[in-house]
Amino acid sequence: MGEIPTVDFTSSGVEGRRKAPAGAFISAERNVDAKNPDTAKRNDLDRFRLRNFIEDLIDSGELEIRDDRVDLADLAAIMQGNAKAVWFRNVGQEQMELVGNVLAGRNRLARAFECEPRKVAVEMQKRLRNKPEFIECTQATAPVQEVVLQGTDADLTKLPVHLQHAADGAPYLAALDYVIDPATGMTNSGFRRLMLRSAHEAGVDLNAPSDLRAIYMAASARGEKLPVAFVIGSHPIDHVSATMRIPVDELGLVSSLRGAPLPVVKCVTQDIRVPADAEMVIEGYLDERGYSEKEGPYGEYLGYYGGVKMNPVFHVTAITHRRNPLFMTTTISGNRMDLTDTSNLEALRCELNVWEALKPVVREPQAVYAPVASGGSMSVRVSLKQRYPGEARTALYTILGSVGVKNAFVVDPDIDIFSNEQMEWALGTRFQPDKDLIIVSGVRLSPLDPSLHGSPVGAKAGYDLTWPMQYANKWELVTPTPPTYEGAKFPSLRAALEDGPKRFESLMAALGSRDGREIVRELHTLRDKGLERDDEGRYFLKK
Repeated sequence: MGEIPTVDFTSSGVEGRRKAPAGAFISAERNVDAKNPDTAKRNDLDRFRLRNFIEDLIDSGELEIRDDRVDLADLAAIMQGNAKAVWFRNVGQEQMELVGNVLAGRNRLARAFECEPRKVAVEMQKRLRNKPEFIECTQATAPVQEVVLQGTDADLTKLPVHLQHAADGAPYLAALDYVIDPATGMTNSGFRRLMLRSAHEAGVDLNAPSDLRAIYMAASARGEKLPVAFVIGSHPIDHVSATMRIPVDELGLVSSLRGAPLPVVKCVTQDIRVPADAEMVIEGYLDERGYSEKEGPYGEYLGYYGGVKMNPVFHVTAITHRRNPLFMTTTISGNRMDLTDTSNLEALRCELNVWEALKPVVREPQAVYAPVASGGSMSVRVSLKQRYPGEARTALYTILGSVGVKNAFVVDPDIDIFSNEQMEWALGTRFQPDKDLIIVSGVRLSPLDPSLHGSPVGAKAGYDLTWPMQYANKWELVTPTPPTYEGAKFPSLRAALEDGPKRFESLMAALGSRDGREIVRELHTLRDKGLERDDEGRYFLKK
């Protein structure tokens, strides 16, 4: 995981880049009845604190608490494939608190957004319309700067950073990066991995295309260091924000998605604003040498290893944190992608991209789901109510052409796209490969897709699992459901049949029958009196 691929809304109506800051800045004192900023209400500043979110999980069934002493060497095995977030309250020689797997479940992400698990991407779309607002904090009021470590005290090897995968090049940590783009003055954010190199240095993967890569390469070409701040221990919403690419100041995205003013503070050693309610910030710079040192291997977010790469080196200038920080680690790789943080984030990013892509071309998309088990971006399912012939194909071509998805499936609204069983049923009964399969070849895919075997391009597939519109209303294609016995009442079976053709269920409803066998016997008496059945099996009396 260098950077989780981002949501790209460059065509969503937000035009061009503008100078920061985006949104309104207010001081902490405005938040507390116009008093001195140093008296800012802590409750307001801690509303989106990670520790508070974790404590709220205690009675949810989503959290495992470990009070026993756990060595750093054992963390990875405890978390990999674990369906719950894990709160370790006694980790390593320093006996620190650490939490992992926080983002590795749709239920927990839904709790962060206060909505149903199936509605997270829809809720995100709504919140993106919120105007950003900030609470400007000082070092005296910023919780994340309660403790400031500089010089030799700013030591990465004193943090509970652990070996995540057996063949990793060193212990890694994952963090949200915040950097100012000198070309625009705007804050850029992403989700990055850092490999420990020494007490004060780390390798940072910048091989995948990203805004930070472009910003750094420009700085390196000028022979300049690039200041950067890495934030550890943030609310889940902040992590979701970091996966997006929208042409605005990305610090404002955090506020928009939270739906609340964002407390921010200027770093101690760098001219970068960061969320003031985080657990920890590592300040420093990427040196000007460019891609100069080997980094890796590392277990990547698609479940396989990434090899050794040349990458920039990050140098620590300060570490700031709360007095009682809750360190956060991130699960990334393995053979259960549905239980990793990165795949769950990637799935939300993918779903939001698909929603945005479909808006201009399809009238009634019903639901979008990116299965986390495939890494969150390799497959996507769309439920669509077709109004015109060809809309399903239009949706497929749009998704395959504008979103980084390898396999796209479109179904009718009666299929639950969140159900693997129903999707398999649709694939088995509503799909003819020679008519309903779309293949697009020679296109760019994620370079981490191991099935490319080093090729720069690959293929994508679209699966049209919808009924052709000319057949969609055939009664034989209606999904059987239990009878409900609804319909008009009649004084007799003959009266019901004389009213018009009826299915057996309607005849039971007509007579208020709770058995049905007596109707079988009575129907038999009418066979020589004009009883007939139509092509749908309905009973009627021939006139």
